[in-house]
Amino acid sequence: MFSNARYKVSCRFFLVLAIPGDGAARLGLVVSRKNVPGAVQRNRLKRLIRENFRRRQSQLCGANLVVLARKDAHRHPNPALNRKLDGLLDDLLGKMRSAGAAEPGTANPDTARRESP
Repeated sequence: MFSNARYKVSCRFFLVLAIPGDGAARLGLVVSRKNVPGAVQRNRLKRLIRENFRRRQSQLCGANLVVLARKDAHRHPNPALNRKLDGLLDDLLGKMRSAGAAEPGTANPDTARRESP
């Protein structure tokens, strides 16, 4: 996923990778113990990311997202992290729209299967 991501947006606290796909948008989370040492803080970040994803899921039009929490992301309050995630998702949607992949029902041309004649 990391090497095959078609879109990448990043800030100091999160890295969001996306591959356009068909069907419902899906979310993958990477919140490592190395970057976020406490279990309570890891779970808080995962809940925050999931809730942000649920709010924007209809706009993502089938994209497969992976959100990676970077070091010290847990040290900031929820409103600040929500603003960062909203900004990253806005940037991601802008990139997808400019490439024409965010339209509903549009398949990724790189992954589309060719029909044999």
